[in-house]
Amino acid sequence: MYTVPFLDLSPLRSAAGTVRLPGSKSISNRVLLLAGLSAGTTVVHDLLDSDDTQVMLEALRVLGCKLERDGEALHVTGLGGRLATKQAKLFLGNAGTAMRPLTAALALLAATQGGDFELSGVARMHERPIGDLVDALRQLGCTVDCLGTEGYPPLRLHASGQALQAAQPIRVRGDVSSQFLTALLLALPLVAHAADIVIEVQGELISKPYVEITLNLLARFGIAVRREGWQRFTIPQGSAYRSPGRIHVEGDASSASYFIALGAIAADGEPVRIEGVGTDSIQGDIRFVEAAQAMGAQVAS
Repeated sequence: MYTVPFLDLSPLRSAAGTVRLPGSKSISNRVLLLAGLSAGTTVVHDLLDSDDTQVMLEALRVLGCKLERDGEALHVTGLGGRLATKQAKLFLGNAGTAMRPLTAALALLAATQGGDFELSGVARMHERPIGDLVDALRQLGCTVDCLGTEGYPPLRLHASGQALQAAQPIRVRGDVSSQFLTALLLALPLVAHAADIVIEVQGELISKPYVEITLNLLARFGIAVRREGWQRFTIPQGSAYRSPGRIHVEGDASSASYFIALGAIAADGEPVRIEGVGTDSIQGDIRFVEAAQAMGAQVAS
């Protein structure tokens, strides 16, 4: 007879100690792409080691970025917005945080500098819709071919011989995935040489905290996006990525919430100490601290 395995958790009298959080996945892959697009070398500390970051690292390596480990730090020498490799096939597993922004960046670079790229993933990735991002890129004049089902990966991105059409606002739906807006925000500074580029969000923007992460990281790499509420975003003329030199990836605030709750419920005399993220975090989930404080927990940063 088959017995269902189980985990028996005994009640705790108290909890104390220190936990070091893994880096945020959302921040890690954004930082890697920004470092890869910037001129010069960016030293990245506390990068998350995960399937998503590994496929992003491999993609950057194939595209010509120089990646060097120095202990726990990663040195990323970027492309400076110029294609070093103009033809490649990139396998991105099931990493949406790699597929969406790389699609936007490579579509724009292929359109303006000449290039031919194929992006694919596991079978599940090919079931994840990307049509709204593809539509926005086609508005700009990028050539994006869906190699299987229309609106889904795998994709081919290549030059069309036509100039980009960036004079009119680029429209993208906000009620499907904030990753589509994030992908455009990360990519459009590559082509904002001659004029401002405007993105207009149609409908209610979901997952606003993740867009806040994107805007904050863009500012660290020298891109000061102007926004009007959550409906209109402007990439200023003359934008260019500048490496901050060094950047630390925050610990994952979602993971922190479990240990915040543990400390709030079970800390007795000795505190629960959480390293890697503080109350000044750029991640929306850090507001769980406010919920713990409302219940009477003492939280110091």
